[in-house]
Amino acid sequence: MRIPFVKSSLLLVLAVMLIATPVQAQAASTDVATAPPSDDGSPAAAPVTFSASLIPDDVPTPKHTGVRALFRNLGNDFKALPSMPNLWIAGVGGAAALAVHPWDDSVNQSLQGAGDFFNAGQHLGSTGIQVGAALGTYAVGRLTHHPKASHVGMDLLRAQLVAQALTQAIKMTVRRERPDGTKYSFPSGHASVSVATAIVIDRHFGLAWSLPLYGMATYVSLSRMHDNRHWLSDVVFGAAVGAIAGRTVTRHGRSNYTWAPVYTPGEGVALLITRDMHHE
Repeated sequence: MRIPFVKSSLLLVLAVMLIATPVQAQAASTDVATAPPSDDGSPAAAPVTFSASLIPDDVPTPKHTGVRALFRNLGNDFKALPSMPNLWIAGVGGAAALAVHPWDDSVNQSLQGAGDFFNAGQHLGSTGIQVGAALGTYAVGRLTHHPKASHVGMDLLRAQLVAQALTQAIKMTVRRERPDGTKYSFPSGHASVSVATAIVIDRHFGLAWSLPLYGMATYVSLSRMHDNRHWLSDVVFGAAVGAIAGRTVTRHGRSNYTWAPVYTPGEGVALLITRDMHHE
């Protein structure tokens, strides 16, 4: 079944936002909270909490943003990869990639009539452009003694490096054939680095600033299918890899609100809303 261009685009947008939402929600923390006991003294069932950033607070700028700090933090990033939030993102991404897999062929076919519209995608999502922009931001911050700019640049650089390391490791393991017959299709590196950039900006400045970058990541992902370099499932899981990388390097997080459905015996279900001031 051939999917029209508009529908295939919307399908990818929904998949990318599905994966990005847990990160915007502080990676949908599944830490179990302790609920207050009910009136009869029996403990209420512990709620599953979902944290949602509402208004971004100022992200704390580290004291040191030099090259030594960059590589020290990068080492800590790889150590921090094994975590429940990242497992959640990988699970959502894997499930989404599996769900869209039946449309791999039809989505690529539907994009063939787009002409030259997607030509810029291969460049915008390339490692050279993404790392170059991150390195430029970092250099400007360091040269102008602007700690905030160098902090953002440092996070962007670390996100690119983590995303590429994860992407290449999975590519070498899976060795999936690309639509054009070459190897190493799964996951999409262009998608992973583009989403990683959007996540870092989101965590620093909020959704309003990052929305154009989410749009760019979607455009880049569509371009990879248009060029027959990737399948839909490749770019969907690539988005998950980018989300993991972006979230991991921005563990400084932001203040957020926790929305917790709480079951109380004999009383039903209540919604507990608390503000979490703890930063990872």
